[in-house]
Amino acid sequence: MGTDDALVAVLADKFAEYRPHTDERGWRLYLGSEARAQAALRECGLAAAAALIARAAGVSRATVMAGAGELAGGAEPLPGRSRRPGAGRPEAGKAQPGLREVFLQVVKEGTRGDPMTEITWCSLSLRDIAGRLAAQGFSCGKDAAARLMRGEGYSLQSPAKVLEGRQHPDRDAQFGHINAKITGFCDAGEPVISVDAKKKEYIGPFHRDGQTWRPKGNPVKVRDHSFPGQDTARIAPYGIYDITANRGFVSAGTSCDTAAFAVRALRLWWQQEGAARYPHATRLLVTCDSGGSSSARCRLWKDELAALAAQTGLRIEVCHFPPATSKWNRIEHRMFCHVTRTWRGRPLMTVDDAVAGIAATVTAGGLKCTAVRDDNACPDGIQVSAARMTYLQDRVLERDPFHGEWNYAILPVPRPAPEPEPAPEPPGRVPRDALNHPALTGMQPHDLESVAAALEIPFAARREQQYYTHRGGRRVNAVRNGGAPSRNRRLDVTDHILAARLRGHLNLPTQAIGVLLGVDRATISHATTLTAELLAAAHIPLPPTTPPPAVIPRTPAELLRYAAAAGSTLTIPENGQTMPEHFKPRQRRPATRPKPPT
Repeated sequence: MGTDDALVAVLADKFAEYRPHTDERGWRLYLGSEARAQAALRECGLAAAAALIARAAGVSRATVMAGAGELAGGAEPLPGRSRRPGAGRPEAGKAQPGLREVFLQVVKEGTRGDPMTEITWCSLSLRDIAGRLAAQGFSCGKDAAARLMRGEGYSLQSPAKVLEGRQHPDRDAQFGHINAKITGFCDAGEPVISVDAKKKEYIGPFHRDGQTWRPKGNPVKVRDHSFPGQDTARIAPYGIYDITANRGFVSAGTSCDTAAFAVRALRLWWQQEGAARYPHATRLLVTCDSGGSSSARCRLWKDELAALAAQTGLRIEVCHFPPATSKWNRIEHRMFCHVTRTWRGRPLMTVDDAVAGIAATVTAGGLKCTAVRDDNACPDGIQVSAARMTYLQDRVLERDPFHGEWNYAILPVPRPAPEPEPAPEPPGRVPRDALNHPALTGMQPHDLESVAAALEIPFAARREQQYYTHRGGRRVNAVRNGGAPSRNRRLDVTDHILAARLRGHLNLPTQAIGVLLGVDRATISHATTLTAELLAAAHIPLPPTTPPPAVIPRTPAELLRYAAAAGSTLTIPENGQTMPEHFKPRQRRPATRPKPPT
């Protein structure tokens, strides 16, 4: 190794130790000072000494010569600066007069928004602004346009999800009600859960947002488009978050997201975790959204909850969040966000992969999740009948005084059935109790009711057969009005028996009987004939009857006096029917017609 090589090695170590402790200008001046010193010691030119120093420091000779020149020229200290003032290209706004005014006009043309709310934005991109300025003779790139935008108070921003939809006037009050309920249940040691359905996920090589650590250059290959095919499977995760225990439970269903599926997830949670975690529980509080499979207006949700309450013996209290406030549900920001984080950056190739990802969700706050797969079929479109809903409303549901449509309880044991109210008498007719009198029918009241009960089935069968013949087929709606008789039916079986007995005992004309029952005389004629046919066909004997009175009433006044004397309060109703002034006696036909002479 020569002398120069040895010197270069020594200087290189020296320079390496000193370089991190100085700035660019100090480093340049130091190297220039070393070059001047080496030129004096070696009695050589400054250029040769600068080449030696540059070789040892690993910089160009021009840098060393520049430092030496600054020292020779009497360089003065520049506190806080590495370069002389005035260096660099001037800003576009200063180098080109009038640029700022034209820039403001261009931005004004592209500004959108309502100036009254002081929320505006520019719809032009930086390249659009630079292009319009260039069209007017100014040289301005996109970086210069960005500096001008920042100078006028603009900045790049993303849309902020802070605007809410229509707000219910009692929204805050409902939040307070839910929080009070949760506090009361937690203090009493009763379970409190937050439930919701997560977004449906497609199974297969589909893209998912996020990144995961993998060997460099070996990313997971997924489809370039996330369009599912007809045979693409998907899962509907329904989550249950135990607020008190900070535990999650997710049922990954492969069928439809319905109320039946949601309640089955609740049942699985109670069987696998809830019953063991709360062995002495008598109540369960469920907080959920106002829409979806657990909607506040969903009949099937309430029907399935009633079955769950009866099975578990729990009083299930439900509190729905107001509309458009689903993000306030605790399961959203305490469990579902962490499940999404676990799934990020990797496709869900199979249902089991998705379930395993949910089960692997843990947090530093102590959250742990359990995931199960539910392959049971949940057909969509199941309807709950009006009769079933009436039963639930009367005997199972208990509405809260504060917004009962959002807050209600499902009882495990139904309330006793209320006593049925007596059916009101149809208007425009004599009450049945007044007509069912021995003096008018010749039969005891209980005997007439027994005959009506025995004739009920044949009467209904005959009527149904007539309807079937008239329609040409069976009824589509077999039950109407919750099983109650149709309002169009004017006479029932008992009225048929009453009409027949008034006709047979007092020999009243059909027009007079029609006035008493509020129907047309033709209806009475048909009723008496049908009653006789049904009694004969069913072989139902009449109980013993009393003989007709010796003096049969022949006028309406005589009929009223006869009934009053017997103890029956009888009045002639005003129903549009005309009561005959005289009751003509009926001409009784012989049992068999005589044969004409041959």
